[in-house]
Amino acid sequence: MSNNEKVQLVECPRDAIQGITHFIPTEKKTTYINQLMRSHAFDCIDFGSFVSAKAVPQMQDTAKVLESIEKNSTTKLLAIIANERGAETAAPFDQIDFLGYPFSISETFQQRNANSTIEQSFRRVENIKSYMASGSQELVMYISMAFGNPYGDPWSTDVVLEWMERLSDLGITRFSIADTTSEASPEDIKMLFTLVRHTFPDWELSLHLHSRPENALLKIEAGYEAGCRIFEGALMGYGGCPFAQDALVGNIPMEMLLRSFRGTDEQKIQGLLEGFQDLIGG
Repeated sequence: MSNNEKVQLVECPRDAIQGITHFIPTEKKTTYINQLMRSHAFDCIDFGSFVSAKAVPQMQDTAKVLESIEKNSTTKLLAIIANERGAETAAPFDQIDFLGYPFSISETFQQRNANSTIEQSFRRVENIKSYMASGSQELVMYISMAFGNPYGDPWSTDVVLEWMERLSDLGITRFSIADTTSEASPEDIKMLFTLVRHTFPDWELSLHLHSRPENALLKIEAGYEAGCRIFEGALMGYGGCPFAQDALVGNIPMEMLLRSFRGTDEQKIQGLLEGFQDLIGG
């Protein structure tokens, strides 16, 4: 892969650890995120979420984690929200640059993930935009199940484009195309991202892919060839959708992205991996 063109990398510790059953102490989370910050290896860090503590217990301390993050001038922060309350809670934090909202185009997954229909989710986004109107944060829309779904819900490229068009009418221009349950082949990734990029050439578009380890590099290459220049991942490929029902389907390993696009030396990568292993240790 050519590295002539700048590729942005989004590290997602939030996605990596949200499903870990033992609670990771706030201090350990902050120490780890500050290590990521000091590495200057990432353009953005998805560090936490303002969601129900009952639904995602691991993220109940996101506000406390944020208080001790030593932010630098080159790495932005992103937090996930799931509803208006999350947007209202996150709005006062000037350190947060982006709020990410998972918008499923699978009716079944939208119900499972947020207990709402797709249309209800769309109206929720309208309300969230109004909460954010006076602030400096930008909304990133995660198009969840963008490559299909395992539930038999209707899917086509027209469905993807239709919902992205409707969401853009609300003033949203940042989208992450998400393969939530690793439905996509490299060919699917290349086809859909090429189509989206040509349909919406002025938008900020990223890929949030899940994959089995043996297919991860092929998916990265397909996205790059399709014109993607913002990739999301997690060290060691941790995380992924709990509905995938396959422990080997996690995030794209960030170390693979660092080697592919940054030529990061192995000593630096090893230090980051050791920091993550220390974070998740029981």
